[in-house]
Order: sequence, then C-alpha cells, then structure tokens
Amino acid sequence: MAEITAAMVKELRERTGAGMMDCKKALMETNGDMEKAVDFLREKGLAAAAKKAGRIAAEGVVDAYIHGGGRIGVLVEVNCETDFVAKTDEFRLFVRDIAMQVAAARPEYVRREDVPEHVIAREKEVLAAQAANEGKPEKVIEKIVQGRLDKFFKEVCLLEQPFIKNPDITVQELLNEKIAKIGENIVIRRFTRYELGEGLTKRQDDFAEQVAAMTRS
Repeated sequence: MAEITAAMVKELRERTGAGMMDCKKALMETNGDMEKAVDFLREKGLAAAAKKAGRIAAEGVVDAYIHGGGRIGVLVEVNCETDFVAKTDEFRLFVRDIAMQVAAARPEYVRREDVPEHVIAREKEVLAAQAANEGKPEKVIEKIVQGRLDKFFKEVCLLEQPFIKNPDITVQELLNEKIAKIGENIVIRRFTRYELGEGLTKRQDDFAEQVAAMTRS
C-alpha cells in the first residue's frame, strides 16, 4: 500500500472538488494512483456532488412514511434546487428511501456536525472509561476513543449509515449518486421519527394478583 500524504489528498481535492475524507479514501482504494483516484471519485459521483454542494437548494418535498400498521411514523424534508426536479419520480423515490431509512435505522442526526458538543463530550467520557476498564494502556486510549467515536457517528448520523437497500454504500454515497444523476444539489435537511409508546412507561400488570382477585370476588 502506497503512503497517502496530505499533499496527495490536497491535490486530488483541488482537481475534483470532493471532500477531504472522500479524497483520502479514493487514494487508498487506488493505491495512491492519482488518475485512478479521479476516476474513482467520478464513478461514485463524489466529484460532481462536491461541485454542486454550494448551490442553494430551497425547493423539495416533505414526505411522510408510516410503517408497521401505524407503529412507526417518519416525516422528512429533502431539498433540491428547482420545483421541476422536486416533482420528478426519481427525486420522490429518493425521498421515500430516506424516510424508510430513518424508520428502519433510527438515526438521531442528519450529519455528525449536527451532534451537540455535550453529547460528544459525554460519549468520549464513556468510551475512555470503557477502554480503561478493559486494561488498555493510557497512551493508546485517546486513539481507541476516536475509533469508537467514529463508530458511534456511523450509528447515529443518517448520512454515515449503511443504506438499508444496499449496505455496500452509505446514505451519503447514495445522496452523491443522486446529485450526479439528477444534476442538482440535494440536501437532506431534517427528519422526525415517531414510534408508538416511545418514552412511555408501560403498565406491568401482576397476572397472579389478577387471578387471586378474581377468585376472591
């Protein structure tokens, strides 16, 4: 495996406009071959998506998805640049897929930048304590915490989750593919997930006491 340097990542980013982590991944996948890395990003739609990311997306739709006979409900807002695209089957099917993803995978945030600092700080404390309790050397605990924190983000952040219909790609990669195919910037803005009875303390009846009461009456 060729060494992937910061300069290589910077060059690829300047050539394609793709994100830093995407550029690093592309170089790792192609063993440091710059031209192959460019093709890799283009094939994934990442280069095209990055160039469109700064464009204003103020149109779109709010979609509702109900699952399990009314036990789970999701509202999601996805934006695009034009009303024309918002009305296409391609865009609306994508929005429906996102709603289904939220229903099935239970994300809490759209992206890791949305996770509040106090939540990250608390998670770091827990992960550091776990590593210490496992007997990990103090000098490597910080690295272990960062690795486990990345796993935490992949669980709670929608864009970093494996796509339920194709776990080989993330929701972010699916989004990039749609941006490249549709030709407009697309933004998953927000979502709300409801689950029947969530947060309520359910009554736990004592069956034996019920039977005893019936025999006394």
